[in-house]
Amino acid sequence: MEAVKSVISGSVIKLGAQNMNNNDSGAFTGEISAQMLKSVGCEYVILGHSERRTIFSESDEFVNQKVLQAFNNNLTPILCCGESLEERENETTFNVIERQIKAGLKNVNADNFGKVIIAYEPIWAIGTGKTASPEQAQEVHAFIRKLLADLSSEETASNITIQYGGSVKPENAKELLSKPDIDGALVGGACLKADSFRDIILSV
Repeated sequence: MEAVKSVISGSVIKLGAQNMNNNDSGAFTGEISAQMLKSVGCEYVILGHSERRTIFSESDEFVNQKVLQAFNNNLTPILCCGESLEERENETTFNVIERQIKAGLKNVNADNFGKVIIAYEPIWAIGTGKTASPEQAQEVHAFIRKLLADLSSEETASNITIQYGGSVKPENAKELLSKPDIDGALVGGACLKADSFRDIILSV
């Protein structure tokens, strides 16, 4: 990370991490603390990614602890939410999203609430080649915006960045990002190829 920090220094590019522990310090071998991230210039951290939730059994409550820890250390959390294929087929998408966001933002004070970034990542569209249609993505993003307004205010919610993540690629980025409530993209595999990532950026 130190090498990356030196390369992007002075540019508009910001440094972020994919995960973080919920403790200040202690015997947690292999874990990364907020202070470690801060020491190398990190400003953002992804929390509650579907792979952390499913593979590592991170609960909503555990993700919330990480969100609060991030804010306590002046890191901006990118809080992920999203439903599985089974949950979408059972028409419980909105229930899942509401639960994850409400739990993830529990006890976040008013000063920090508007600083969070939300990333909607339908699990069924991550690494599968499947992508939510722009209309499906917009529907969920609009729901999230309304939920955030209910939890804070319309003004606060209107200024919160809500990203879409789920097989974003050059072929679909422009149409997805043209939707009114999709403010950006949480890019996965497509960012591993410089040309692909460049084309996504240029599509904005």
